[in-house]
Amino acid sequence: MQRMETLENGLKVMACPMAGMESVAIGIWIRAGGRYEPAKMSGISHLLEHLLFKGTATRDMMTIKQEIEGRGGSFNGFTSEEHTCYLVKLLGKDTALGIDILSDMVLNPKLDESEMIKEKEVIIEEIKMYKDMPAHYVHEILAEEMWPGQPLGMPLAGTAESVKAISRSEIVKYKEAYYNPNNIFVMGAGNIDEDALAGMAKKYLSDARSGQISKFDKAKIAQLRPRLNLNTKKTEQTHLSFGLHTVDRFHPDKHALSVMNIILGANMSSRLFHIIRDEMALCYEISSSIRKYEDCGALVVSAGVDDRKLIRAIEVILKELARLAKEPVLEGELRRAKEYYRGQLLFALEDTMSRMLWLGEKVVAGEKDLTARPILEKIEAVSADDIMRVSKDLFKDNNLNLAIIGPSEDEKQIKGALHF
Repeated sequence: MQRMETLENGLKVMACPMAGMESVAIGIWIRAGGRYEPAKMSGISHLLEHLLFKGTATRDMMTIKQEIEGRGGSFNGFTSEEHTCYLVKLLGKDTALGIDILSDMVLNPKLDESEMIKEKEVIIEEIKMYKDMPAHYVHEILAEEMWPGQPLGMPLAGTAESVKAISRSEIVKYKEAYYNPNNIFVMGAGNIDEDALAGMAKKYLSDARSGQISKFDKAKIAQLRPRLNLNTKKTEQTHLSFGLHTVDRFHPDKHALSVMNIILGANMSSRLFHIIRDEMALCYEISSSIRKYEDCGALVVSAGVDDRKLIRAIEVILKELARLAKEPVLEGELRRAKEYYRGQLLFALEDTMSRMLWLGEKVVAGEKDLTARPILEKIEAVSADDIMRVSKDLFKDNNLNLAIIGPSEDEKQIKGALHF
C-alpha cells in the first residue's frame, strides 16, 4: 500500500516503489484546469502550463531541457478539465534533479511578458490545427452540446479571442490562487524510496505558502430531448460523436459502466467494431470511451463514415446501444470484457509513467481505491443484470447528444433518426 505524507504547508506526497525498475516517473499535480476558468479567461490553465516550460527565475528554457534530456530523461505537461500535471521520467539516481526542476517550474516561473506573447501565437495555431482535424474537433462541439454555457463545454485551449485577451497580471493572479500547497500533489512511481521522495519534497516545496483549496461549480444537466450540433463542412468523411451523460467517478455503477463500454466499443472484438465496421462496412474506425469527472461523466461513441451512409450508421449505432438495455449480455461476452479490463489495467501498471499517471489522477481527485485488487474485485462482481440496469438509465432519448462535422445539410432527417 502506498503511503501518503502531508507536509506542514498542506502539500501531499506519495511514492509507489516498483521493484526491478531502473526508471522513476514523477508528477506534480495541480487542482487547476478548464473547470476552474471563467468564460472570459477560457484557456488560461493551458496557457499557464505552456509558460512554465519557458524558464524560471534561475533557469532559462534551454537549461531546463538540457538538464532533463542530458540525463536521458523526458518531460512534459498536460491540462485537463480538472487537473494540470507536470511530469518527468528519469533514472532513479536522478530523482532529486527531477523534483528540483519540476518544483522550480511550478513555484518560480519567470512568466516573461515577451514569452507569453509568443506562446499565445503558438496556442492560437494549435487551436486552428484542431479545427482542421474533424475527428478531434467533433469532440469539442459535442462538449458544447452536452454542457452548454458551462466550463465543461468550453475547449481546454480556449478560443483565439479568449487567449489573446488574457493579460500577464491575470496569469499571475490565477497561478497564485491555484498553485498553492493545498492544491498540489507530488506523485512518484518506480525506482523511488518513499522516505527519499518525502525528503526531496520537503527540501524543494516546503517554503510554498498555503492558500485556498480550489473549487468549481457543479455541472448542470437539464435535457428534455435529443440534441444535435450539425457543423456543415466540406470534408472527405463525416465525423460523428454521440454523447450520453453518465455517473461520476465516485459512483459505484462506474464499474458496470466500464464493463459495458468494453462490450460496446472499447476494442476490436466489441459489438460496434464487429457489426458496424466488419460486418456492415459502414466505417473504417468506430469506438466508445468513458469520461469521468468528479460530479458527472459521459459515454462517448465516435465514428467516421461516408456521408451517404450517415443516417444508416446513426440508426445502427443507436440500435446497438438500445440492445444493451433490452437483452442481457451472454456469459462468454461478459467474461471476455472483464478479462480485457483486467489485462489492460495490469499491463499499464507495469510501466512507471503509466502507474504514476493512474495513481496521481486518482489521488488528486480524491478516490480511495489506489491498488488494482479492490477495483478488479468490483469489476469481477459486475453482472449481466447490472449492465442492463445501467444501460436502461443511460440510453434514453432525453439523454442523447450528437455532434457531426461533414457535408450533410439534412438536419431534419438526422433529427428524425435520433431516438432509441
